[in-house]
Parts: sequence; C-alpha cells; structure tokens
Amino acid sequence: MEHLTSGTCESQAKHRLVLKTGVAVLAAAGLLSSASVWAQAAAEKAEPTDTATDTATVVVTGVKASLIKSLAIKRTSDQVVESVVAEDIGKLPDNNVVEALQRVTGVQVTNRAGGEVGTLSIRGLPDVQTTWNGRNIFTASGTQVALQDIPSTLVRQIDVYKTRDASQLDTGIAGQVDVKSLRPFDFKGAKVSLSARETYLDPAKKANPQLSAMFSNRWETGVGEVGALVNLSASETKYRNESVTPGAMVPFTSPNAAEVPPGYTPLQRIFDNNIWTPGTHTGLPMAAGSTLDFNGKAYPYYLARDAVFQSDVQGKRERPAANLALQWKPNSDSVYTFESMYNGYRDKSFNQLLFSFVDWWGDLGSNPAGSITTYPGTNVIKSRKVNNVYGFNSGDYTTSATDSYVYALNGKWNLGDRLKLEGDLSYQTSTYHSEFTATRIDRVAPSINVDFNAGGGNTAFHFNNDADLTDPTKWNVAQFYDNANRNKGSAATANLSGVYDADWGALETIHFGVRFDDRKASEANRTQSGTLNRNLASLGPEYSSTNSNFGTAISDVPRSWVEPNAYYIRDHIDDWRKLFNSADQNFLTTDKLSLQKTFGVEEKTSNLFLMGNTQNELFGHRLRGNFGARYVKVDTDMTFYKVDATTKAVTPTSASKSTSKVLPSMTLIYDPSKDVVLRFNYGETLRRPNFGDLNPVLQLGDDVSKVGYGSGSGGNPDLKPTHSKNLDLTAEWYFQKDSALYGTAFKRKIDGLVVGLRHRVHVDPANDPFRNSTSGGDHTNGYDYVINSPVNASNGTISGAELGLIYFPKGLPSLLDGLGFQGSYTRLTSSQNVPDANDAGVIVSQLETPFFGVSNSSYNATLAYEKGPISTRLSYVWRSGFLASNEAALFANPIGIWRHPEKSVDMQVSYKINDNMSVDISGVNLTNEMQQQYYHFGSAGNAQLTNFGTLQIGRSVSVGLRWKM
Repeated sequence: MEHLTSGTCESQAKHRLVLKTGVAVLAAAGLLSSASVWAQAAAEKAEPTDTATDTATVVVTGVKASLIKSLAIKRTSDQVVESVVAEDIGKLPDNNVVEALQRVTGVQVTNRAGGEVGTLSIRGLPDVQTTWNGRNIFTASGTQVALQDIPSTLVRQIDVYKTRDASQLDTGIAGQVDVKSLRPFDFKGAKVSLSARETYLDPAKKANPQLSAMFSNRWETGVGEVGALVNLSASETKYRNESVTPGAMVPFTSPNAAEVPPGYTPLQRIFDNNIWTPGTHTGLPMAAGSTLDFNGKAYPYYLARDAVFQSDVQGKRERPAANLALQWKPNSDSVYTFESMYNGYRDKSFNQLLFSFVDWWGDLGSNPAGSITTYPGTNVIKSRKVNNVYGFNSGDYTTSATDSYVYALNGKWNLGDRLKLEGDLSYQTSTYHSEFTATRIDRVAPSINVDFNAGGGNTAFHFNNDADLTDPTKWNVAQFYDNANRNKGSAATANLSGVYDADWGALETIHFGVRFDDRKASEANRTQSGTLNRNLASLGPEYSSTNSNFGTAISDVPRSWVEPNAYYIRDHIDDWRKLFNSADQNFLTTDKLSLQKTFGVEEKTSNLFLMGNTQNELFGHRLRGNFGARYVKVDTDMTFYKVDATTKAVTPTSASKSTSKVLPSMTLIYDPSKDVVLRFNYGETLRRPNFGDLNPVLQLGDDVSKVGYGSGSGGNPDLKPTHSKNLDLTAEWYFQKDSALYGTAFKRKIDGLVVGLRHRVHVDPANDPFRNSTSGGDHTNGYDYVINSPVNASNGTISGAELGLIYFPKGLPSLLDGLGFQGSYTRLTSSQNVPDANDAGVIVSQLETPFFGVSNSSYNATLAYEKGPISTRLSYVWRSGFLASNEAALFANPIGIWRHPEKSVDMQVSYKINDNMSVDISGVNLTNEMQQQYYHFGSAGNAQLTNFGTLQIGRSVSVGLRWKM
C-alpha cells in the first residue's frame, strides 16, 4: 500500500514547496524532462488532495514516456525499485504482467509454454511477494498469485521492489511485485478506452482474441466529489506445446556374450540395486570399460535410456477479468476508495502422449553388438534397435478453473496539521479446481530404432511401421486414471498506518502501523484407476483421435499417432466409468465419487511496525535515511486427513505452532551531486512454508521402474519460516535529461531454506495402495518406499551485481531523432548446502550446489524509436543455462537437470492514427527458439551425452487496435 507523506497545513505546504522548487531547479538544469515532472504528481497523489495525474504536462508518448516515468519513480523512491508504466490508459507493452516484466533489470523469466511465460524470479529467487495496490494477493491455497492471470489492460503500473523497509510486508525474500490498477481520480474527467487484439500462435496455428474496455468518470456532488471506474478484460488462447524426450539412464550388461555375468544375457537391463546404487549425484561412470561388481567379479556395463516419449499438448485457455473502483472525497482532508477485482482462469488441455520403452533385451538375434552404437570413448549407447518393445499412448485430458475475488475499502485522513492516517480493510477468496482423466492404450511393437541424440540434443526414432501408430485395431485399451482436486484460500485483512510530521531536528517523520491477517487454506482430492483390456477399435470410431504434423521443427520422429479421444470420453464420462466398473467393481461410478479433504490450515498473522525518516547533511550534501523495525507473529492451526487404503476410513490429526520475529530495516540515501544518487539498504525478510509442505500424510508412488522400492512424498508440520538478511548498495547517475546509468551490488544471506530430504519407510500393507488386498497385490509383508520430505536443513547465499542504462541521445540527425536504448546486465552467484541422506534418512554429507533457477548471467537490450505517430521497440532477452531441478533418485544418470541458455527476440510497432485511435503489431520469440535440458552434476554429464528433452514453444504475432476518448 502507498504510505503517506508528511502532515498538512503549514508543514504540508512547506514540503510541497521544497518538492516543487527542487523539481523546478532540476528541470531548469536539464536533468528532468517534462515527463519526469510526473514524479511530482505521483508523490502528491499519495496525499488526500489527490491531484489528478492528467495535470502533468507529458510531452512524449509511447515507449519513451513509459521509460522516462519509470526513471522518475526510481529516482524518487527510498527503496531499490524498478517500474513498468503503461504508455497510456490500460496499455502495457505485453499481454500479461509476467511478460511485461521480462525486460526489468534483475528479473528473469522462464518456462514459456502455451504462448506465454509461466515463471518469474527476482535476482534468481522465485519467492516473490505479490500485491495488488499494496495488498497481499494469492491464488487458492498458494502463497502467491499467478501473475500471468492478470491481463496488462487492467494495469497502470507495476513496481518491482528489490528491497523493503519496515512499512512493507515481511514475506518474499526475492522481492515484491506490486500491481497497481486504475482509479477514477487518476483522471480529470470522463475517460473511455476500448481495445481489441488478435494473436496468432505457432505451432498451434490459431488466432486468439483479447478484448478490453475501461469506463471512468468523476463528478462534483452535494456530498463531495465522487468517481467510478469499470475495467473489463477477456482473452482466449488456443495453444500447442510439442516436446520429445529420451528417458532416464539405466545400466545394461555388455552386448558381448563373453563379458556377460552368469545368469544374464547380452544387453539385459540390470535392475538389482544390490549391484548398483540408483540416484547418486553423478550417476554411474560413463567411461568405456567401466565395471560393476557381480558376486565379487567385475563385469563391464553400458548405459542407455529406458524409454523415449513425446508429448503433443493442445488446449484452450480463457481469462476473464474485471476491476471496479469507486472513490469519494467529501472534503480536502479525506478520501475513500472501494475497489474490487476478479480474475478468472479456464483451461482445457488434451495431451496426446506417445511412450515406448527401449530397454528390452530379448530377441536381439545373433549379433547384439550390431544393434547399438556408442559415443566414442564412453559406455553410453547413442543409438540402438530394440525388438518386441512395449509401449503405450495416453490421452490425458485436464480441465482447470480458477476464480479469485478481492474486495477492499480504503480511507485516508488528515488529522490536524501533522498526522495522516490510512486504514484498509480487505477480503479475498480464491478457488482452484481441476479434473484429470487419462486413458492408456498399449501394444508390443515389432521393433524401434532410436538415436538418443541425432544432432542438437534432439532425439530421433521410428518404429518398424509408423503407420501402425494410427491404426486403432493395433491398440488395446488398458488403464484409465481418474483424478480431481480442489484448492481453496481466503483472507480477511485489516491494516491501519500513519505518518506523523515530527519535525524534530534530523527526524522529520515517524511512520507507524498495525496489520492483522486471517488466512485460511484447504485442499481436497480424489484418485482412482482401473483396467479395461478391450481393443480400441471395438469401442467405435468416436473413441479414437489422431493428431498430425507433430514436431516438424524438432527432429525426425513419428508425426502422427492414435489416442483415446479424451474430449469424447469426458463428454460421456458417466458411461466411461460404468464401462470400467463392469471390468473392475472397485472402480467407482460417477454417483459414488467424492473429494476427500487432505488438509485445512488457518494462519493468523499480526504485524506492528515503527519507522523514522531523517535528513542531514554530509560534506555539504543531503543525506536521507529511514530506520525501522517490523514485528511479526504468526499462529498456525493445521488439520490433516489420512485415508486408510483398504477401509477408506478418514483419520484427522491436528497440529499448531507459533513463531515470531523482529525484522529491522535501514536505508541511507546520499546525493553527492545534483545528478548522482547513492543508496545503502539493509533489511530482513521471510519466506513462510507452503501450506502443502506442512501436510505429513504420505503420497505414495508405485515401483514402476522395478528398483526394489517405491517412492513418495510427505510434508512436515514443523517447518519454520526461511529468514533472509539483505544488503544492497546502489548508484544512479542521471547524466542527462531522460537518461540514466545505474548499478547495484547486493547479497542475500538465507537461513533455514526448505529442501527435500530422503528417507526409507516401511508401509503397512493396510495403507499401501499398490499392495493391499483390494489392489490384488501381495499384502502380507508390506513394502519399502523412499519418501522425500521438506526440512529446514539448508543455508545459502546469493550475491551479484546489476547494471542498467536508459539513454535517449540528443542532437541526432532528424531521421534518427527519437532513438533510444534500454538495457541491463545481471551477474549472479549462488550457493547452498544441501544435506545428503542415505536410505535410512541419516545425513551422511553436505553438498554445495547452486540455487535452482539461477542463471549466472542474464541481459536484455531494447532499441526504442519514437518519431511522430510511430513508436517501435525491438528487444533481445537472454539468460545463461541454469539448474532447473533434480531428477528422481531412481536412475543412473547425473541427478541435476540443467536448462540450456534461453533467449527471445521480441518487437512492437505502434502507429497513432489520430488522438483517439492507434494500431500496433507485435511479435514474441520471433526466431522460434526451443527450450532444452540435459543431465549434469559436477563434472558428470553434458548436453551431448546426457541430453534430456526439447520443447518447441513457438512464436506469436499480434495485431491490436485501441480507441480512447
């Protein structure tokens, strides 16, 4: 939330005079453009007099105006902040909030799929505090909002806070992203804006509409001035994601019969984990001639992938959104704002999955060695032919929906000539519901030829007859998976803050506040599976669906295959469940299904803060500062629900915990000259555990790879908040009008990071969903599972430097006049200790690894051009490779999954037809880059030997028309 400046009347007038005089001096010196005067309006806007932003004389428009305004915010803020400002009413240069932030210094985005970016991090950390007009917002039972759900047409400004003072929220060790929406008092009078955009996505080859409308007005009445604003948005996206992936590595015996251990055959897969240990950090050695011990004797082994698979996801995403704001200013000393926001999300996706094992060793003929090739100098198999291979296709259909509502009432009051108060009440609810159904069809193919890296890290393969892939008569309907879940969240929040114009010598103002938040979250799910064993063709043609033109930009793979028609199955789901119930009476029909609650959490948070602003002189120049502390107390009550796998009886268990923390902050701002600003910030922030991580109920997975134990996960109700101490030192040089060079050095020292810790548990057969009497398995002795649970067992540091430049040269030739540049470079170094435990859960060593998702280097460069009615932008965004995640500890490859460097070339051209109408054309990922991964840990693994997968994300081109009055 915006915090208020100093008092009213004489003191207020004094501060306004100082601000206006200072801006006038800087403007006369040529250091601030007319757009920079916008900062004055922005500063005064926080006062209840609420001067309309339209009174600022902004003489430039388009991309240049947006960049100049962001500079003004940066210069006048106490914190290290980067801003993206709408060029005009409801007009950010991208389709959603995450897309708009990808060119911000220190921000990295990744996981582009379905025509949009899905993940945002600040200085390498994903734990971002998300707020709307200063209020914490979230999606369902999560702790953050899905920022990509907020359309850019509802936004007037986005602020990225890399540091925080005591007056701001305590969570989000990465930083805070505050999304500001429009209000009626932002304008002098009536405003109307309409926009329509059509986006063409490749490889979906579909056109997608986006519509928005904004209506605003303000009136003088007998009870004061009132205003009303309505902002509406709706978008539809039809997308396609294509990926080809080789499976994980596993060991095989030698293809040479003379080198095969007793009891084995050539190229037989080695399942026995008494001979080799799955899931080690570096995997098994890959040098030619490497051996394993079989009963005291060494035999050579080979490494190859266990499978190949490709995914063709086609879906449709819809996002309706609305924002309503009502304002009332009864007098010059008070203003009231009621606002509400709705964000909706609808997604239907059909994943047509082709999966084939390539690990079968039978029927290799008389020359097994002739069926493989290896990478030179290694025991890693590059290509092979496999006969009689089992495979399945799976028609996976997922529907998901989110509905989030926020209601808020805010009041600002001047009490006398020294005290300002601001009160804020808000309530929000958010629900996420999804259903997943997947039908597998299987067969044994005569043969498959596969090259795990046919060039560029891309896997290629073909069957003996690819035409069989599209023939329903060749496929048997096997398993059907039927799952659903519902996540809910709500919060009621009360906040009261104030500013007292103390004017006690060096101490100018005192900021204080109290905040109470009551947050609730719950999750519920259901899951079941059954097997039919019917020929696909026997069910009728309506149950089959065949894709086409798959992966033409990826590699040489099958372009088409048949799947169960997930659309038809979902439309006739009652009949489909009855069909599987006829084959297995334990499979429930629709009338017997219900969601089972897994946990419910209520978290009550109390906050108090006190902060003082000071001003002094050092060596004849101004030295400002703020010093404060925030007290945070969190009380959490949890209830978890365990379901017996056999009796289905539900057993609730409860737990409670309470934590408290005092978080100090300090900011020093020094102006050694009229065009240089230096800042030093120290602050402490928290990351609270995800609610799902608190749930100790085990979620088990079967031993599908036949390694001798299953896998699973379970939460930890004793998790504590992660604590970060943050240091920032910045320098900003406003070397000419509308231009600046700025840099930051920073460090985050983070204690109590949550990491997964493995331990082996023996599950009682009554609670084993895979081996109890109901499932038909062996239920006499139980079974072992390796469980991954979160613990506060890691500490880490992340440090780095940023350098940014916004430059609009002066005195260019007429044709080039209006050319500008925005660019930034970020260098990061991260390290954390990760405990390594044996199967018994005993920590045997500490590993030093980088943080997930941290690129050591990233940069972006944007050329902007403004000339008459034309506004253009050409951007290049790049980030170096990074550790994305760790593989499940079940295989013989290096455990780390690394992402290749990622880049994107984007452009936008706008043409102002007249004062009321404009048209723009934009493109994203114009060079059609792909997203690729590979296995790597330490010195083991590289993009050639241990390539992992390729995702074709495609490009998009948009055309938009906007009208305003």
